[in-house]
Amino acid sequence: MNLSVAEISRHVQGIVHGDSQFIVDHLKSLENAGATDISFVNGDKYLAQALASKAGVLIAPKALVEQLIPHYIVIEVASPYLAFAQLTHLFASPVSISGIAETAKIHETAKIGENVRIGDYAVIGEHVEIGDNSIIFPHVHIDSNVTIGQFAYIESHVTIFAETHVGDHVRIHANTSIGSEGFGFAPYQGRWHRIAQIGRVRIGNNVRIGSNCSVDRGALDDTVIDDGVIIDNLVQIAHNVQIGKHTAIAANTAIAGSTIIGQHCILGGCCAVAGHLTIADHVQFTGMSMVTKSVSQSGTYSSGTGLLENSAWKRAVIGLRQLSETPVSKIVKQLNNLHSRIEQLELSKPFVKPSNDE
Repeated sequence: MNLSVAEISRHVQGIVHGDSQFIVDHLKSLENAGATDISFVNGDKYLAQALASKAGVLIAPKALVEQLIPHYIVIEVASPYLAFAQLTHLFASPVSISGIAETAKIHETAKIGENVRIGDYAVIGEHVEIGDNSIIFPHVHIDSNVTIGQFAYIESHVTIFAETHVGDHVRIHANTSIGSEGFGFAPYQGRWHRIAQIGRVRIGNNVRIGSNCSVDRGALDDTVIDDGVIIDNLVQIAHNVQIGKHTAIAANTAIAGSTIIGQHCILGGCCAVAGHLTIADHVQFTGMSMVTKSVSQSGTYSSGTGLLENSAWKRAVIGLRQLSETPVSKIVKQLNNLHSRIEQLELSKPFVKPSNDE
């Protein structure tokens, strides 16, 4: 990129300590940075690693500046990690798509905003609306009556159905399906009878949805993903789910239908959330949590078994199985008997008069 330290400092609202005209080539990790690269130090625990780095420029908090300026050009910022996030946009490779490809199939009723880029073989259906400065990658399929806001970023092989509404500054990554049919069936006389899904999907502003995700349309009401939600790869969101603002969902998580998740929640990897639950704001589920009931209080929740060495795990499973096969009433009776015996032993002890020495 060949950016000067002064230019970088302005972008992250930092204070330069050293040569502001020094030219930076790349943004790299502390381990791999070279003499013309920039990296960041995100707190005291990385100080030793920073002092061993060959980087030419470091982004650091105020508390570490004095220790670093004898060795590096330093850009002082309030939050090094935020500054790093901001710089990734400067150093990222530009999108190669320009204009609207000749092979794209766009219905005559579609409304395409200014500076929209559409790749080869994309299909844009009837009455679709795409806002200004959006990027539609090759082989995207956008069905009829879908609306997409400004600055959208829709990667290849994404499909968007069901009159979905997508807000501004939304990123949807490759192979994700938005608005496909939810898993709705009515059991009758030993058979499953399909329920047509007639709701929509509504996605707010500044939402990020990873690759290979599935967001089902609502059965009657809409499936809702509110502003600022971030979703990792390989996530299933079933019909009528509502996800509150700024919630984060890690990979391989599945959320069953009609569950409501609050704002600023965090769902670790491989969580499974049962249907028709309500989760309060500011709740965190650690990885592989199985959520089977509503949560009304904020806080951190976990389930599952921690990692054990294999033989220890087998012993634990055997013990758990034996415990589960023993009636609770029998266990209580045994404990009561044991308690009675202890009391009898205590009462039967001979009294020993203390000696004068004691």
